[in-house]
Amino acid sequence: MNILFLNSARTWGGNEQWTRLAAISLKGTGRICLAYRDAAVGERFDIPSIVLPFRHEADPSTIIGLVSFVRKNRIDVLIPTKRKDYVIAGLVSRVCGCVNILRLGIVRNLKQDPVQKFIFNTLADGVIVNALPIKKKLVETGFAGPERIRVIHNGLDRKTIASLAKEECPAPPFGFTVTAMGELSERKGFDMLIRGFALFLEQLENRDAGLVIIGEGPLKEELQNIASALGVEQHVVFTGFLQNPYPCLARSRVFAMTSKNEGIANALLEAAALGNALVSTASGGGIRAVIRDGENGFLLEDDEEEKLAAVLYRLYSNPGLLDRTAREAERTTTAMFSLERMAGEIEAFCAQMLQKRHGT
Repeated sequence: MNILFLNSARTWGGNEQWTRLAAISLKGTGRICLAYRDAAVGERFDIPSIVLPFRHEADPSTIIGLVSFVRKNRIDVLIPTKRKDYVIAGLVSRVCGCVNILRLGIVRNLKQDPVQKFIFNTLADGVIVNALPIKKKLVETGFAGPERIRVIHNGLDRKTIASLAKEECPAPPFGFTVTAMGELSERKGFDMLIRGFALFLEQLENRDAGLVIIGEGPLKEELQNIASALGVEQHVVFTGFLQNPYPCLARSRVFAMTSKNEGIANALLEAAALGNALVSTASGGGIRAVIRDGENGFLLEDDEEEKLAAVLYRLYSNPGLLDRTAREAERTTTAMFSLERMAGEIEAFCAQMLQKRHGT
């Protein structure tokens, strides 16, 4: 089975990481290829690929280039991973007679309009999601029947993560380090994290804790200003984008994710694999499949800054609880998020949709 992933992102993020891991894990099942727009994405893949402009949903040069590539490489399945790519892949799949399987990683507010219905009901043969609440949302809105949606949890490349985590990294100048990672955008909720961290820091006599935020984005300056206004700028480190964030994660004790909408974030799973206790908002619902509140992590609702501060102080002041929580998080991710399992489930679902499409 030959599969072509589509990713029109300009920057690297969780969606792009999923695409890379899926492509790596599926090697050996057939010809695995990538269509991309920006070198920031394409340079991380070592598979046959094509660079295309992806200007808009009906970009003729992208569609023509994809049709030629699909036919030349005898592609059976297209897996678009961005909203813009869904339409392009759907049109190409109908021209070339291959299967189009969308990948959706967060619960989106899907509008009941003809375009959305056309994408999900007409152009898509199937949908891969990484959390059950996303499937439920799609079914409730009538965008796809349950038989066309498959929940496939993300996989973790543990060997690579462990190896990269050994690289040199400046040790954070704090006795207790909380780390967060992601695009510095409104959806990721870093403003809540900084405010909650500031409340936590007020409770410490020696103020020996720090927050390390890994990532770039449009809200960086605004978030730096929030830290300054709260008087914690010396305790909040913005690293920018890191090609290899794993050494920082390995030196952290707690990983905090305060997104306003999330499926199951790769960053959170990677942090657990590197020994971090997990603190996360439950927005989007997917994280509830991972974290059992008080056992292998702690769950918050949006804007619960005081509770975030209380959880951080509880972990800070109770090393035994911190260690137990981190160990349980690592056990959970080891059991649930195997790269081999993810590959097998993607391959099986693609085969099922191919059989259904061609009636064989």
